[in-house]
Amino acid sequence: MKVLVTGATGFLGTHLVRKLKELEWDVYISNTKHASLNRIENLWCYNDIKFDYIFHLAAVTKAGDYCLKNPATQWLENQIINTNILRYWQGWQPQAKIICMGTSCSYTPGIHMKEENYLLGEPEESLYTYAMTKRMVLNGLTAIEKQHNLKWLYFIPSTLYGPDFELDDNHFIFDFIRNCYKAKYENEKFVVWGDGEQKRELIYIDDAIDAMINLLEYENEIFNLGTGEDFTINTFAKIVSKCYNYDESLIEHDLDKYIGVKEKKIDTKKVLNHLKDSEDFIKTDLTNGIQRCVDYYIEAVKK
Repeated sequence: MKVLVTGATGFLGTHLVRKLKELEWDVYISNTKHASLNRIENLWCYNDIKFDYIFHLAAVTKAGDYCLKNPATQWLENQIINTNILRYWQGWQPQAKIICMGTSCSYTPGIHMKEENYLLGEPEESLYTYAMTKRMVLNGLTAIEKQHNLKWLYFIPSTLYGPDFELDDNHFIFDFIRNCYKAKYENEKFVVWGDGEQKRELIYIDDAIDAMINLLEYENEIFNLGTGEDFTINTFAKIVSKCYNYDESLIEHDLDKYIGVKEKKIDTKKVLNHLKDSEDFIKTDLTNGIQRCVDYYIEAVKK
């Protein structure tokens, strides 16, 4: 199999590329340094290759309040890279099936987060621009399918976590791992934003990638990827504390900080119905998964 991966050096991209190489697929990459999506001409270096799959993972975004403070940047840059990869797929690689990543942020707050509701209503205001660029990708896929009969898949993951993350990654779980380390070993404070009662859902990176690969036979489908189980931010903070043997009673809360939506838990019925080994879909226990992240971070800091 020949495959192009955009955003290949990001968190998901790094893990996906590693997995595909283990499967002995021929992997070609696009990132900001090679075959960048900011100009479609950059992709022409691959015109002599006929890809079986294109995994489009690239996106301009960050966790925390980045979406709130950078709506113009997110709209302009994501629209460019998304349009360029869709144009390249349709114009130069129409035999390939493209696999694109959505975001649970695109779901309307309070709605039942199942696939058929993905485009309904309005996303959370603070995440609106990024969420809408992801919705636009799905609209682009369906438009190209209708006119040119091309094949695609669209995955909507809950928050991905696992080892080999960038040490300054500010997704909340990595932020907790970093902050608890500093509280444990550098006498700093471990502070949770808000009252900690907001709920979030995590899926271990390897579990998500295995599901994606096992679903590649399907065409023109949207799949949520999650555990179907959410926990409070306080619960995640306590799990991280236990991994460090840190006194959880020392955790503080900053009630003035941005907390985002109150809860996010995606419906996983469809993905479970389509996976052949659905009972083994989630192989990684939450506590074990977080412990692996903590172990990775401690070793990375030592280095």
